[in-house]
Amino acid sequence: MKKAAQAADPRQGFRSEQNLPVSEEPRQRMKKVAEATHPRQGFRSEQNLPVSEEPRQRMKKVAEATHPRQGFRSEQNLPVNPGFVMRPKQKMDLPFERPLLELEQKIVTLETQPDQAPEVHDEIRKLKVELVRLRREIYENLDPWDTVKWVARNPNRPQTLDYLELVFDEFVELHGDRAYGDDRAILTGFAKLDEIKVMFIGQQKGRDLKERTQSNYGMPHPEGYRKALGRMQMAAKFGLPIVCFIDTPGAYPGVGAEERGQAYQIALNLREMSRIATPIICVVIGEGGSGGALGIGIGDHVAMLQHAYYSVISPEGCAGILWKHVKYADLAARALKFTSGHLKRFGVIDEIIPEPPGGAHSDHRQMAMTLKASLHHNLRELGTIPASKLLDRRYEKFRKIGVFEEKAVEGLLNGEAAV
Repeated sequence: MKKAAQAADPRQGFRSEQNLPVSEEPRQRMKKVAEATHPRQGFRSEQNLPVSEEPRQRMKKVAEATHPRQGFRSEQNLPVNPGFVMRPKQKMDLPFERPLLELEQKIVTLETQPDQAPEVHDEIRKLKVELVRLRREIYENLDPWDTVKWVARNPNRPQTLDYLELVFDEFVELHGDRAYGDDRAILTGFAKLDEIKVMFIGQQKGRDLKERTQSNYGMPHPEGYRKALGRMQMAAKFGLPIVCFIDTPGAYPGVGAEERGQAYQIALNLREMSRIATPIICVVIGEGGSGGALGIGIGDHVAMLQHAYYSVISPEGCAGILWKHVKYADLAARALKFTSGHLKRFGVIDEIIPEPPGGAHSDHRQMAMTLKASLHHNLRELGTIPASKLLDRRYEKFRKIGVFEEKAVEGLLNGEAAV
């Protein structure tokens, strides 16, 4: 009977009719089995012995690695550290940064020398000044394709959730579109920028595989745009200004999204956003791809981070259409003229928000401070404009977008040769 009971349930051992205690040998065997099966939980005896410290520390490390913003909560419901925990950055060697890496290596070599002479200190100072100058020069003269491939799409670039932590004091998320579901590619909710209450709407790509899967790599479905529109109408009802962060390669082009009316919903958002009687500020923080960006991009003030891009189509998509191969994406990027400098000249955007030397991915906090200052200034400025005048101003703004060459056309109409 004892052998049969142990074979059927080895974790419980065998008890005789007289309720004799389990022998020490099976108990030790049970402990080893439990630790091998559940190493994070350890082994609990019948006397409810506490979990050993080693598994608890292991659990803490796993939790912090999985949810670095939330920290680790023990069984005693210890409070989460209120400070913002920056995610570890993935080291990327950008091809145009090689001269910077050489200078940094020289600085490190000099700084590690023992008994440094005054001449060495002067050389280190000069190299650091040169490093800052060269980094600024490189990033101010980036090729459009380098801007897209290495900076706007940089995995270390701050995303919407990072800015929510660094720029806003409070955020209460509002879920769902009241019709189909909750699209995690678009985050909506009440936020507070110092003393200013706003309705926040932002596109989120995700950092790790789990977040990217949940947010569909930042490509919203129709329910996401429907959710955004509902929150905008709510903001107008309560007199709250709207802040939209744009960061998407484009709206999701799948069959399900098209069946649920993707194109119609984006078009509806464009129409309704032009009529919402409350200030709207739109900021392209990374990628601004096609209708996916326009679906939340109609505003009184449209800004772009310095190294973001805002385009009717991605460089790869344009290359596939015009040159029938994605290898010509660099040519498409130059032809599309979608960088912040081009779009400011064309009147598509109103402001270029400067990034730190080395891009937003090099210093999240400095980028957040610059962005916060821009939002503050524009919210206060737009808050003084009456609603009726605001709508007229918004309409005229989008009617005037673009640069037109009319002299050549007039010459052709008059029968003159165009120069």
